[in-house]
Amino acid sequence: MIHDAQVRIVAGLGNPGPEYDRTYHNAGVLSLPFIAAELATDDGPLAFIRYKKSFEYAKAGGWVFVRPLAYMNDSGAAVKDALKVFKAKPEDLAVAHDDSDLTLGSFKIVKGGGAAGHKGIRSIIEQIGTQEFLRIRIGIRAADETHRKKAGDFVLSTIAPAQMKVLEAAFGAAAHELLLKWPAA
Repeated sequence: MIHDAQVRIVAGLGNPGPEYDRTYHNAGVLSLPFIAAELATDDGPLAFIRYKKSFEYAKAGGWVFVRPLAYMNDSGAAVKDALKVFKAKPEDLAVAHDDSDLTLGSFKIVKGGGAAGHKGIRSIIEQIGTQEFLRIRIGIRAADETHRKKAGDFVLSTIAPAQMKVLEAAFGAAAHELLLKWPAA
């Protein structure tokens, strides 16, 4: 086990593999460098280390940033492993993930609640046995698609450069709000 004094874990959800790198479903993973830049400004870029076959992690300024190595729908086991490895509790966990109910560029930081159809969140709830963790819900639905497409029809689409800029601004704003609501332990 890797023991630190009290740590806060920010897990970014997505799918592994280069074919998913710049898809909407990987918004959680894509947000990690932006969140780290806000939370741990003096530590430079994240350098991820692999922990077994479960997850990759990077430490910066008392924070641990986690990327599960499983597909989105099975990410709960990796998050559970990370909590165990870093001796953290669910209240020390924030999960960044895509949310097709929110428009592109918007975000919400909430604690608790159900999975609302998000299979990655459902997997985490099932694995850690509680809903009581923070969620950084990152909007991925373009305003003109609000009522037209089902999430499954676009979450694996590649993010266009203009839309990536909108997401990056949201990542930074979400990170700033997270720091205000959830300062380092």
